Amino acid sequence: MQIKPYRKIIIAVAPVGREINLPSTNPLSPQAVADEVVACSQAGAAMVHLHVRDHKGIQTAELKDFARTLDLICQASDIIIQGSTGGLSDLTLEERCVALNDPRVEAASLNMGSVNFGETVYINTLPDIRYWAGRMAETGVVPELEIFEAGMLPVCRQLAQEGVIRPPYSINFCLGAHWAMPADPRSLFFLTTMMQDTAPWGIIQDGMPDLSLLAAAIAMGATVIRVGFEDSVYYAPGRAARSNVELVQHAAALVRSTGFEIATAEEARKMLAISSSP
Repeated sequence: MQIKPYRKIIIAVAPVGREINLPSTNPLSPQAVADEVVACSQAGAAMVHLHVRDHKGIQTAELKDFARTLDLICQASDIIIQGSTGGLSDLTLEERCVALNDPRVEAASLNMGSVNFGETVYINTLPDIRYWAGRMAETGVVPELEIFEAGMLPVCRQLAQEGVIRPPYSINFCLGAHWAMPADPRSLFFLTTMMQDTAPWGIIQDGMPDLSLLAAAIAMGATVIRVGFEDSVYYAPGRAARSNVELVQHAAALVRSTGFEIATAEEARKMLAISSSP
């Protein structure tokens, strides 16, 4: 009998959260974020998701602190840098994708539509999506298509038919936002059955109370799982991590307990068809 090679799982980390309380400590300064990211990479994270923020953690179009953070990360780690074109803010269309102006950004989130976020609406119009996709194509950045609702998958297909989105890209299911698609294995099953694509896919759970949905995603074929204070400080009911490193450690233990292996940054670049380290 031929033994199949172990499947590799990419662990991503989004380290900067919102309204983080003790015992968790939210990294905000470039040095604090970089220290946390480097430690996470040593614990098994192959990709980091970063918004452009100031020293208070507020999203901004000013790249100074972001660039300094990347300086410090890249000196000590080869982790994949994923920028953001999202987040609820008052930034303009161009300002939301300012992370693409730093050549060390290798991948970026690309939200595939508008969605309810609690009492407000997270607005991503199709013209805006086309603009951000075009900027990613110009800068050679690999998109991660963010799916909050089932109707966003047909949008992906439409933009692919238009040639706005071209491989390589990955798909990421974002579950659990208030009044959006619930964080439930049934949601994940429904979404994966709607996929008409062989692109690698991953999972984010907003407000994650434990790692059970990540485990379900791994069992269903996910390539990427994400943890970090941007999503949640919890790894088990009522158990908050003091740092992002703890969350990565628990995610790594989950991957190993299911019989799979953790992808290194170099392996993750190949899996996501990212051309090379910056």
